[in-house]
Amino acid sequence: MPLRRVGVNLQGRKELLGLWLGQQEGAKFWLQILTEMKGRGVEDIFILCVDGLKGLPEAIASVFPNAVIQTCVVHLVRHSLSFVNEKERKAVAPDLKPIYQALSEAEAWQALEQFQSQWDKKYPVIAKAWRANWNRVKPMFELPAEIRQAVYTTNVIESLNFSLRKILKNRNAFPHDEAVYRLLYLGLQRVSQKWTMPIRNWKAALQQFAILFENRLPLELLAQLST
Repeated sequence: MPLRRVGVNLQGRKELLGLWLGQQEGAKFWLQILTEMKGRGVEDIFILCVDGLKGLPEAIASVFPNAVIQTCVVHLVRHSLSFVNEKERKAVAPDLKPIYQALSEAEAWQALEQFQSQWDKKYPVIAKAWRANWNRVKPMFELPAEIRQAVYTTNVIESLNFSLRKILKNRNAFPHDEAVYRLLYLGLQRVSQKWTMPIRNWKAALQQFAILFENRLPLELLAQLST
């Protein structure tokens, strides 16, 4: 299965971190990938948005111990709605919004309790899933609005995956793994050529990163922020 990882560099531009073919996505596999990334020059990671892959948080903590690990809210919402029958999804989905759109953890927790009181009898697994993942959800509520939107979801990856699925469509077999790599590499090259501008409100976000992650931004970048 092809795996892609995308980051945002200090200039605010999306950057492809690598392409791998993996069969078993366990802690050992992710440790190898993160170690490779560090060896190629990734010195620090502030925040990683992950989608619940087994072993990934443990591998991150091993290689980048100062990174904040954030669960992808979009994946958590999709997981929640997968337990809801089609007729009631339009009723359940809006009741989840006050949780992940809350301005603080306390407000989000209150919204979760309210959701649970309303839907727990019918769909008890939803609130249970949010509570089980809460330690990976709550970092979002400590982030200023300037950067929260950029890190609470892995939608960048989802968009990239959609583009690559279009490339692989109608190709049912490949002679070897190298053929897959080549085709996907060319597709990624085309997609990444469009990443020419910083993400929205990046300068304001970078100011907040300088405060939240003190002493971790390069001195020359801090000098630019102060001018």
